[in-house]
Amino acid sequence: MSSLRSSPPVDTFQLYDLRVEVICPPGERILCGAKEGDHFILEGEMLHLPPGQAFSIYSLSAVMPLLAAKQRVTHPNDWMSTDAEVACPDPNCKSRLRISRTGLRTFSHAEVTIIPLAPQEYGQASAPAAA
Repeated sequence: MSSLRSSPPVDTFQLYDLRVEVICPPGERILCGAKEGDHFILEGEMLHLPPGQAFSIYSLSAVMPLLAAKQRVTHPNDWMSTDAEVACPDPNCKSRLRISRTGLRTFSHAEVTIIPLAPQEYGQASAPAAA
């Protein structure tokens, strides 16, 4: 019988930084108060707007459910890897919100939560904790 040794868990994980930008077909009216090129940046959990720029809460609500998934590494064939545009929530508006992955950032588990990681056996990936 072989003995498995415990090792400290790897404490890091990676998330993509995202840029969400308003795009619109030429000549079409944008109804949410935005302008072509308005954007925000998402770095980890922090959303950054350029100085003096606002963003409609309704437009934000259209992309918000997708952002955490777009931040994660996904299989190249997964639609989350290939699809990048979200329709404006106003059915009369032709604008879209384009979500672009702009960089990869590394985080430490211990810096974002107080829940400790469980020790892992050598050669085993960590499993989700039971609820």
